[in-house]
Order: sequence, then structure tokens, then C-alpha cells
Amino acid sequence: MAVIKPIHYSKLVRIFELDGWLHSRTKGDHLSLIKPGCKRPVVIPKWHIVPVFIIQNNMRTAGMSRERYLELLAQV
Repeated sequence: MAVIKPIHYSKLVRIFELDGWLHSRTKGDHLSLIKPGCKRPVVIPKWHIVPVFIIQNNMRTAGMSRERYLELLAQV
């Protein structure tokens, strides 16, 4: 099984946008992405390197599997 590694925030934003999430707002150094039908937004900090635990928390919020994440990561 492939390991999820820390990545740049812009790459993470592109992954979620490929999955249908839309940028709704920016507050400070955090981006909020929303998707119709989902109750909570995905919040991505504008950090040079986003840690794995934040990526996994956002995947859980989005209902995204590890396989889907890695598939989208390969497209970016």
C-alpha cells in the first residue's frame, strides 16, 4: 500500500478540485473548499508543506478513500 506523504498546499487544493470541491473563501492563510451534498467544508492551510494528519483529516471529511486520493495525486 502506498504511503501518503506531506505535499505543498497548492497540489492538495488541485486534488480536491479534481474530486469536485470548489473554493468558497479564504480567511487568513486557510482555504475553504465546499462540495454540494457535503455538510462540512474542507479547510486547507496555505503552508509550504501540509502534514499528513491534515491531509488524512480532510480526506475523512470529504469521504475520500486512500486509493482515490492516490489516483488523483497521480493526475496532478
